[in-house]
Amino acid sequence: MSDLLQPDAGLPPLSLTPKPPLGFWQIFNMSFGFFGIQFGWDLQRANMGPIYEFLHASPDEIPMLFLAAPLTGLIVQPIIGYMSDRTWHPWWGRRRPYFFVGAVLSTICLFFMPNSSALWMAAGLLWILDTAGNVAMEPFRAFVADKLPEHQRTKGFAMQSLMIGLGGSIASALPWILSNIFGVSRVSTSGQIPDSVKFAFYIGGAMFLLSVLYTIFSTKEYPPADVGFKDKVKESNKGFGGGIREILHAIKNMPPKMKQLALVQFFTWPGLFLMWFYYSTAVARNVFGATSETDIVYTKGVEFAGLTLASYNIVAFLFALAIPVIAFRLGRKLTHSVCLICGAIGLISVGFVTNPYMLYACMIGVGIAWSSILSMPYAMLAGCLPEEKIGLYMGIFNFFIVLPEIIASFCFGWIMIHLLDNNRMLAVQIGGVLMIVAAALCYFVVRETREESVAMNT
Repeated sequence: MSDLLQPDAGLPPLSLTPKPPLGFWQIFNMSFGFFGIQFGWDLQRANMGPIYEFLHASPDEIPMLFLAAPLTGLIVQPIIGYMSDRTWHPWWGRRRPYFFVGAVLSTICLFFMPNSSALWMAAGLLWILDTAGNVAMEPFRAFVADKLPEHQRTKGFAMQSLMIGLGGSIASALPWILSNIFGVSRVSTSGQIPDSVKFAFYIGGAMFLLSVLYTIFSTKEYPPADVGFKDKVKESNKGFGGGIREILHAIKNMPPKMKQLALVQFFTWPGLFLMWFYYSTAVARNVFGATSETDIVYTKGVEFAGLTLASYNIVAFLFALAIPVIAFRLGRKLTHSVCLICGAIGLISVGFVTNPYMLYACMIGVGIAWSSILSMPYAMLAGCLPEEKIGLYMGIFNFFIVLPEIIASFCFGWIMIHLLDNNRMLAVQIGGVLMIVAAALCYFVVRETREESVAMNT
């Protein structure tokens, strides 16, 4: 455990020597920032739908109000990836400056969010929060590829998955913990956001910043090789237009496996978005029987939904410990396909729940899928990307997460009104069907040889 808090000092240039294998605590240190980042994401995922309804948003307005996350991700992530590929500071390194800036801005937004007095204010803060969150989050994917040799990347992304599961589980349960254990009020009066939600956001802001600072101070980065880095800086001097041209060129020339995985992502993430849009309010209304957002049963239902969302994050946390072994035995492609099927079963079965405690069983499948979604696609992708453009391509890969959310945000409000009669539970189940499609695409479209999988997991 001697490497727990020891920064990696005196590291050689990235491309001049092979990357040495890292110990468990070194991988832990470089991944811990994701604990706080996910704490912030899951707070908003579990609570923004209810916050919008507290501020009198109608169900068909919810998808559009969540539009901030995908639009900012679509714009910010490839730009941050491109910039971080070309950044170097003797102390801050390459990716860590973006961790810091994103964490500070996100923390500020998390403190202001639960004090929103109007719908436009909450939506505007969410927009800023998602922009800052993307600035902090995007370089973390490239960070794993920068720091770890190829055969350790599954472990690296699995450790990120473990941190995400841990942070998400605590964040999702936090309003329930505050109201049921610490006696913080859960009552909403005159459209005000309950104190249990407010204090959860305050704690989340602090956790976001502190965990990212831990990674920044405990982990150093490999300096870029002088020649290659100078070439990239020279390219950057072409200006903003040159950067945009390079991003467009990279999109046009994506590696074949990236295109295959992009198709899988395109159908995977709508299932998650529909759950985040509607699950908490569906539980409050369909399972607990609340008739309006001012009903005390509604807040209890939302808190219980957060508790069950915490359980799927706990499952993801635990499953992340096993997923490298499973991927070694089955291959990454089959592992991811099976996990997506588990998630689909979990989402579809939510609609058949008659006792609230049955939701925990549903969330087991969702947690298994979530753990794989956060690790397997990136582990399969990293090996086919050019080292000097990993940040850029990781940002572009995010397109195929956010584009389906943009489509859902624009179109699903109409579907809710005209086809689903504002049935929130049915929307969650449709997400499960889309996850089945993603599982089939992963198994039949993605190409991965057994030798390739074994080599990456040795």
